[in-house]
Formats: sequence, structure tokens, C-alpha cells
Amino acid sequence: MEGVAVHKRVVVGKAGDRDLLGDLYLPTVATGLHPAIVVVHGGGWRKGRPESVRGFGELLGQAGFVCLLADYRLTAEACWPAQIEDVKCAIRFLRASASTLGVDPDRIGIVGDSAGGHLALMAAVPCTFEGSGGHAAHSSAVAAVCSMYGPTRVAFDRERANHVALMGEQANEEDYDRASPITYDLKDFPPCLLLHGVEDKAVPVSNSVDFHDRLKQLGRPVDLHLFPGLGHAFDRKTAEEGARMVDVADPKSVHGRTVVQIIERFFVQHLQTER
Repeated sequence: MEGVAVHKRVVVGKAGDRDLLGDLYLPTVATGLHPAIVVVHGGGWRKGRPESVRGFGELLGQAGFVCLLADYRLTAEACWPAQIEDVKCAIRFLRASASTLGVDPDRIGIVGDSAGGHLALMAAVPCTFEGSGGHAAHSSAVAAVCSMYGPTRVAFDRERANHVALMGEQANEEDYDRASPITYDLKDFPPCLLLHGVEDKAVPVSNSVDFHDRLKQLGRPVDLHLFPGLGHAFDRKTAEEGARMVDVADPKSVHGRTVVQIIERFFVQHLQTER
């Protein structure tokens, strides 16, 4: 791919007893240290893989960002907090490998869609789910965060099978609160971008609206983009009957390029200037 070198299945740490893998997209233009973005896939915490968000790596890599498409343990393998521990390990990997990858360790952001959006937001709150995946000497802090139609509250509701699968049968209401970004002290939350389809039935738009309003009340930098008439995963839908799912970089994706352009502008604003 022009302007980007791709390294698949790079070992970034340990996910329990196995290697934690990720796909790296490295800009090939040498312009000093690059800002970096961890890209977290969705799938209800129960499915998905880094390859499903490769379009973000391709397009944001061409825009000059080092991108790490992060793997994490799904619910069939481990319950919460394994998922956020693995994402935080991926962030620490970028700092530990900064000199090798040409990354500025002070300019690392994160973006995710759906369950990945939830994990992106959780990576930015003051939680202590660091895990033991590796690179413990390095921080898992992020300088900017983008959530695409991500849950901001994990509901303590037995009717939500994916939430129960994430948290486990023994989790109590406090455990659910600790897995919900909106319950945290957000007074120091980094710059945030939220994107959501207004007609989203899987993750109601109120998740992003309420989070936006909370950050606004605290005077934190936040942008909210609502897409009227569109539902869940709208960035990957085609115009054909049945709205087939494709990669955001696929020309058949109606809104994919627009969404990536919005995300690119956000990270250019908050990550491109050296600190």
C-alpha cells in the first residue's frame, strides 16, 4: 500500500497465557516522530478481529499516523477486565517501542467502534485495570480519544446477554459501574470525539449524548457528530438493499470515508503538534 508499511500479527504483550497480537501500519514518509493511534475493533466484546478495522490503519496511516490495530481477549476466552487490560497493554507497547517505531510517546490517541468505542473511552478514564500483559514501566495514558457508537454505560441487566457475557455471572452492580466510562471522574478527560447514528438500536444514541453533555458540563474539549436516520455501524454499510457490511476504506461504504475524514481532522488537531 502506497505510503504505509504493514506488519501483521506483531506480538505486543501477553493476553493471559497467550501472546497478544496486533497489526501495525507505519507511515513510510520520514518526517520525524509520528503521532500514534490505537484502533480497537467492535463486535459486542464477543467477536471481531483487528483485520476488521484495517481501513482505519490504511487511511490514518497514509495521513501520517502510526496505527496499531489491537487484539484483545473476547468474552469466550475471558471476562472483564481482560479486554481493557489488553487494550492498555497495546498502548504501553507503543510507548515501549517508541524509538523503534518512530512514535512520539506524548502523542498517542485511541479510537474504537461499538464495543471498541467503549474500550477506547475506558482507556481514557482514571481506572486501574492495567493487567500484567507487559511493559509495566510505561504509561497507558492517551492524549485524545474517539468513540464511534460505543456504550458509555454497561447495564446491570440480565436481559442484555452481551453485557452479562462481558461481566460474568458473578458480577455485581458495582462491577458494572466500574466498567462504565460515564461513572468515572471525568474532570481531566482528554479531548474526545463521539460519533453516533441517531437510529442506533444496538447502542442507543443517548450513550454518546449523555457522555458529551457530561464532558461539556466539566468544561472538557468534546465534539459530538450525530448522523440522522442511520443505525449501528453506519460507517461500514453499503447503499445496496440489505446494507451489506464492508471495510470503511471500501468505495462501496457510503459513509466510511466521511467518518475517517472527521476522525483524521480530530486527531490532527489534538495529536499532530509536538508537545
